[in-house]
Amino acid sequence: MTPSAGAGKQGGRLKKSANGTMKPILFSVSYAGYWGQAALDVPDFIRKAAALGYGGVQLAGKRPHLSPADIKDDELRRIRDVAGEAAVEIATVAAYNDFAAGGASPMIPHVEIQLAYLRSLLRCAQALNAKVLRIFTGFATGDTQHLKDWNACVKAVREASSMAADHGVALGVQNHHDIAVGLASYAEFLDEVDHPNCRAMFDPWSVAVQGEPDLRAAAKALAPRMIQTTLADYVRLRRFAYVPGVEDYREQSSWLRAVPLGAGDVMDLGAFMQGLKEGGFKGYVCYEMCSPLRGGGSLANLDRTARESLATLKRLTGRGRKSS
Repeated sequence: MTPSAGAGKQGGRLKKSANGTMKPILFSVSYAGYWGQAALDVPDFIRKAAALGYGGVQLAGKRPHLSPADIKDDELRRIRDVAGEAAVEIATVAAYNDFAAGGASPMIPHVEIQLAYLRSLLRCAQALNAKVLRIFTGFATGDTQHLKDWNACVKAVREASSMAADHGVALGVQNHHDIAVGLASYAEFLDEVDHPNCRAMFDPWSVAVQGEPDLRAAAKALAPRMIQTTLADYVRLRRFAYVPGVEDYREQSSWLRAVPLGAGDVMDLGAFMQGLKEGGFKGYVCYEMCSPLRGGGSLANLDRTARESLATLKRLTGRGRKSS
């Protein structure tokens, strides 16, 4: 299923990225240590990205990286200086929010707390000359609460879009959390938010594992309203549990294991990138190692995977071609 014809309504009003072409960037979550992998602080991560050949980065807006609870003005200046010395653009700051959370404690202003968190990250983005703040929608709280969750997320994203505009930063909604994660509902959600500073950050993985058959068409339809896409690749490994007494195995949900871009089997990455080109996308293409990698979490394996993935991105975006 591809987005409805209405999906292009908002995108036509939005300015395209000033990059002029797709630009590969690397997400700092890849070197944050969340899954036991090697970890780097932000300045060392930026230097690492430069050494690997990435011209830009996305910084995670939480510990151990760009946490508003910890970061000081002098640290922001240092990060900006390191990026300048390394010739690496700080393209995006990534927030971690859930606008549907808090139903069990309605007396707590959960949405207001999260908006204050986003405002703090927007100040960081301004200080670092970042162009984009990445956000999510929310995780579902139950089938009977779907419309309530949806409406809460729409209202909060609309407010966050205005807040980001006040800081001169574009707001990008990544289709990661449950609310609006399906292809058609994602376009519907963006239409309902209907804010000129709300941009799409369409992630193909989430719809590919849902069984979306035509990533090329989906990418082409959403490209005009996109400012960034985030990519990771996986192989699907089947899992089974032994059933005593019947001498058989019962199949369980499959396990997805992260591999370099282009080495996976859960999505047609080439078709997705072709659709972006056909749709005129000229924004950031962010690579992330956001789960345990095949080969382990050593620095050497992270570096190897990031290099191989960048080579794939350059091939698919055409950035590796020499001018004639």
